[in-house]
Amino acid sequence: MGEDARMDEVFARLAESRFRRRFRLRGDDLAYQRRKGMDTVLRHAAELIASRLAPAQPPNDGKQTPMRGHPVFLAQHATGTCCRGCLAKWHAIPKGRELTEEEQRYVVSVIARWLARQERDAPPPPEDDQLGLGVG
Repeated sequence: MGEDARMDEVFARLAESRFRRRFRLRGDDLAYQRRKGMDTVLRHAAELIASRLAPAQPPNDGKQTPMRGHPVFLAQHATGTCCRGCLAKWHAIPKGRELTEEEQRYVVSVIARWLARQERDAPPPPEDDQLGLGVG
């Protein structure tokens, strides 16, 4: 199964979860993404995944991803990429070993897909905030 087909299957299952589908990119997180741009947010995603999720035994696994404070954190909860247990459950990436470079790229791709869809579906910034700075 190719990566796109794999993600399609995962996103279909995530859509059936009441917990996962309740997440929406809005407010400060949406403004941050619009202000910084997707390239910067995804660079942050790669750094966060490498430091917080990729180790074989991440510190505080299951509690290492805040619920707010960065668009990536929200995306991780929405996509089941927030901890090693969720990675195993939703993405069939086993716990107890370090994530490969390919697996880390896959996780960032999942996050990118969710963030892009959320930004596309979000209302435009107010007329007096066309730069998406979150002020108006």
